[in-house]
Amino acid sequence: MAIKSSSADNKTRSSVQIFIVFSLCCFFYILGAWQRSGFGKGDSIALEMTNSKADCNIVPSLNFETHHAGESSISSSSSSSAKVKAFEPCDARYTDYTPCQDQRRAMTFPRDSMIYRERHCAPESEKLRCLVPAPKGYVTPFSWPKSRDYVPYANAPYKALTVEKAIQNWIQYEGEVFRFPGGGTQFPQGADKYIDQLASVIPMGNGTVRTALDTGCGVASWGAYLWSRNVRAMSFAPRDSHEAQVQFALERGVPAVIGVLGTIKLPYPTRSFDMAHCSRCLIPWGANDGMYLMEVDRVLRPGGYWILSGPPINWKINYKAWQRPKEELQEEQRQIEEAAKLLCWEKKYEHGEIAIWQKRVNDDACRSRRDDPRANFCKTDDTDDVWYKKMEACITPYPETSGSDEVAGGELQVFPARLNAVPPRISSGSISGVTVEAYEDDNRQWKKHVKAYKRINSLLDTGRYRNIMDMNAGFGGFAAAIESQKLWVMNVVPTIAERNRLGVVYERGLIGIYHDWCEAFSTYPRTYDLIHANHLFSLYKNKCNADDILLEMDRILRPEGAVIIRDDVDTLIKVKRIISGMRWDSKLVDHEDGPLVNEKVLIAVKQYWVTNSTSAQ
Repeated sequence: MAIKSSSADNKTRSSVQIFIVFSLCCFFYILGAWQRSGFGKGDSIALEMTNSKADCNIVPSLNFETHHAGESSISSSSSSSAKVKAFEPCDARYTDYTPCQDQRRAMTFPRDSMIYRERHCAPESEKLRCLVPAPKGYVTPFSWPKSRDYVPYANAPYKALTVEKAIQNWIQYEGEVFRFPGGGTQFPQGADKYIDQLASVIPMGNGTVRTALDTGCGVASWGAYLWSRNVRAMSFAPRDSHEAQVQFALERGVPAVIGVLGTIKLPYPTRSFDMAHCSRCLIPWGANDGMYLMEVDRVLRPGGYWILSGPPINWKINYKAWQRPKEELQEEQRQIEEAAKLLCWEKKYEHGEIAIWQKRVNDDACRSRRDDPRANFCKTDDTDDVWYKKMEACITPYPETSGSDEVAGGELQVFPARLNAVPPRISSGSISGVTVEAYEDDNRQWKKHVKAYKRINSLLDTGRYRNIMDMNAGFGGFAAAIESQKLWVMNVVPTIAERNRLGVVYERGLIGIYHDWCEAFSTYPRTYDLIHANHLFSLYKNKCNADDILLEMDRILRPEGAVIIRDDVDTLIKVKRIISGMRWDSKLVDHEDGPLVNEKVLIAVKQYWVTNSTSAQ
């Protein structure tokens, strides 16, 4: 009798489980169908993400609140009855709000050395705790490569550059779109021809040069046209009178951040970039004893290249066209040449208005500068400790080498081989406590995770998501596993992370930045299509408010953009409760290894809504 009763119970449980799974599949289908589509209403990404051909094996049961009752759980009867906080939309004037580069706040700081263009975040009492709206008429950006040349006017409705830079072919207004012909102040005939000229000196296209830094990037046409040569440029420019230049870059699908060379070190590790570029970027390179060139030298890899295009190069020929005094231009070039000589750079090319220098591969050829009284070497033991650190007029020493031909810091393979090769920082043991085996295991894990993500969200590698951010990137395993010509990943390494791994990210041929998520990121609203956060909320537990981090994620995420958060289940339950008041649709799913694993994945889609909307659409 007991056996029959047990059998009946099993059949009942089986029937209930089948009914639950069937109901969830139906729910996802209806939820996706509910999303609006069409020009100006997003592209119904939620349908694809939440339906995913109803792969119910990936989402067998999502009611984790009843199965986990850790310290962070909110599944008790008293907690579940508590009212969820609903975040209200911000006023329409905040559609392009950048909390740490706010124009009104900037004007209260000194203008010397561009201090007022640096990061100045709002104090706690002045933080906006509301949802930044999209402008009226906002539409889903075009897919790459069309986005390189066209941006919907409604997404960044600023025409000033079309007038100011009209003869330089930066940007043109055509009906309801902006068109980017690929021109620039120094390349009015187009970025491709300009890059061809650089490529006659610099080995582009064969994987030797993979990462680049564009200082004062404008609308980032240089970085946009490097894409076809498999070079990834990190572009930056201040939020200044050239309104929305970085916003245009990101709308085009080109990596960029708001930034400036002022008094604070650049948020990148030492020896990051294979190439650095300035095209009439208005940076006083020779000033302050060559301090800005010394900062470029710090982030430039041994053997890397620096390109200067525009004044004062070849001033004897060009000073009349520039309408500047000969003496002033002559002194500028003299200062640059002196600083480059002190840095032991070799000039490889000078023609027209372009000059190219190459950094030596090690200190062997630079021994004479050790006796030069002008050569002030940096004393810090950690040259990657740069977050809010003051820039200094000092030379970053090369890592030690054992031979004249050895590349300081380690030689990199050409890309794409370097993506999965063991980076020199790992093989040399430079990162304490990290072995080659641990690094390779991390890579295997991320390939497995990304494979599971693609089953949940079938649009992950279709080109729908162009601008992707990993908020806690580690070694860049997520970015490496998802690497494609259709997308790029901003690998963010939190400043509070136990180990500094951003140097490894760059040695893999990926790009990224340091950031503290207790503050707003240096970008415009709606600039990322997908945001990934791996154990970020566990990392920042008791460091800052989870509401603020999630509101910042909402600010930088496009309408109908996707979010993937991986963390322990108790943390995710807390996060899920917060985002239920943020106009996101979300679901908690099991780890790919099954329901017994405490680590879970929270997937979400931001609803489409615009300023003055009374409700999400």
